[in-house]
Amino acid sequence: MDLDLSGKLALVTGSTRGIGLATAKELAGMGAEVIVNGRTQGAVDKAMAEIEKTAAGADLHGVAADISHAEGCATVTSAFPQVDILVNNTGVYGPKPFFEIEDEDWQSIFDINVMSGVRLTRHYLKGMLAERESGGEDWGRVIFVSSEASTVVPKEMVHYGFSKGAQQIIARGAAETTKGTNITVNSVLPGPTWVEATPASLAERARLLDTTVEDAMARAFTERRPTSLIQRYATAEEVANLICYLCSKAASATNGAALRVDGGIVGNPF
Repeated sequence: MDLDLSGKLALVTGSTRGIGLATAKELAGMGAEVIVNGRTQGAVDKAMAEIEKTAAGADLHGVAADISHAEGCATVTSAFPQVDILVNNTGVYGPKPFFEIEDEDWQSIFDINVMSGVRLTRHYLKGMLAERESGGEDWGRVIFVSSEASTVVPKEMVHYGFSKGAQQIIARGAAETTKGTNITVNSVLPGPTWVEATPASLAERARLLDTTVEDAMARAFTERRPTSLIQRYATAEEVANLICYLCSKAASATNGAALRVDGGIVGNPF
């Protein structure tokens, strides 16, 4: 299986922590030149230093930009006009009862989770296709980090589920533009994943449920996600494994797909 990404330039958005950081580490270990993105230069520098510890000699770049708006995306595309691999990982979530989700909450999660990927994919996928048309390399990868919440929509995070469903539709539509090429666009659907923000999320969930953090954690798989087959949080590295496979040459026949790494939460429709 060919997982070598030497000579490829990869941009992973929101890669200063969590799934994004784990993905950047793995891509660097596979030989890719990696662009680390976060909102602040300090966070970007810290992430790059951490990646260097696990991938000695990695070729890394950093770009500090808030890609929840057009100006931030333009900062990224101006600094790096073309990439071979784009991982649209940036995203936010947080529990909030449906009737308390205000207009600004819907708009904010749409701007961050959806429009960041739209803007960057529009730019970079167009460049990948143009490169092919001009006689250059016929190869490229775009990944959207979606969620099983797009299918099993959490009643306490309807706006989040909506944004993740939108990502999958966009990814499939973008994949349609790649027909007959070696450029692919896919979605990855993680389930509950233990990342740096998980403790704060559990604390907020406990507050909404008027219970303890320990109880909220125990109920994550007995009540919220009882269909989980692994009955635990996945690690960021486990999710990154699937993302990085889709970025590789080995995934050449996978296009327009939504692949789950959700621990078995979503059952087969048969």
